Amino acid sequence: MTATPHHLAYVLRLADTALILGQRNAEWCGHGPVLEEDIALANMSLDLIGQARLLYTHAASLDAMLTGQRRTEDDYAYFRGEHEFANYTLAELPHYGPLAGSARADRDYAVTIVRNFLHSTLMAHLWSALTRSCDEQLAAIAAKSVKEARYHVHHAREWLIRFGDGTDESHRRAQAALDYLMPYTREFFSTDAIEQSIAAAGIGPKTADLEAAWCDDVRAALDEATLTLPEPVRNASAGKHGEHSEHMGYLLAEMQSVARQHPGATW
Repeated sequence: MTATPHHLAYVLRLADTALILGQRNAEWCGHGPVLEEDIALANMSLDLIGQARLLYTHAASLDAMLTGQRRTEDDYAYFRGEHEFANYTLAELPHYGPLAGSARADRDYAVTIVRNFLHSTLMAHLWSALTRSCDEQLAAIAAKSVKEARYHVHHAREWLIRFGDGTDESHRRAQAALDYLMPYTREFFSTDAIEQSIAAAGIGPKTADLEAAWCDDVRAALDEATLTLPEPVRNASAGKHGEHSEHMGYLLAEMQSVARQHPGATW
């Protein structure tokens, strides 16, 4: 199929969000609250980074058709600047809430679980829709990724219910995490020219068309967890437009440092 700038931008959005969330979840490796969760988060990080690799490889083929440049997955992951990344802001936030006090605050597993639940619930619907994409390569990636996303939903939902319907402290932390993170989900459903173009071409859905199903799934889980859905906000974060939080630069510095010290190396 003919590549367009919007097509490339859309694939990079998917790839960037998977990579950045995979990087965030990998921070629990060796630090999980229990051994099983340490392993689970590491495995889910590998799922997300695997999705990112497939998407970056696909992006490279689209990029070559558009510009004639040959790029690799490493070029996209390690040698782009902060404002070139188009991930959802939700993915880049650290594992603690806004009142933690310092950048070295202890990680809060409730923040991790709530974030993973909100994002993976979206992706289960989005990957399912993308299996019907007219972009055959993207459809094949989606067919693999939807299975992983459904497991991620199952894992996060189970823990969300345990936290919400558990002790007073676990309920308090889960509710605080939900209140903190929920406003960032407005970005999921803010339609722009890229999504309009993608939908018109039959490549993928407008994410706004998935909002009702996502909301139903979220409400059902929160009801079971005895958690309260926060009031909606109007303003949306803009990570997918390259406007990131103050946390993104630090995340990229850690993720990209080795590759940038040894440019051209083969790993």
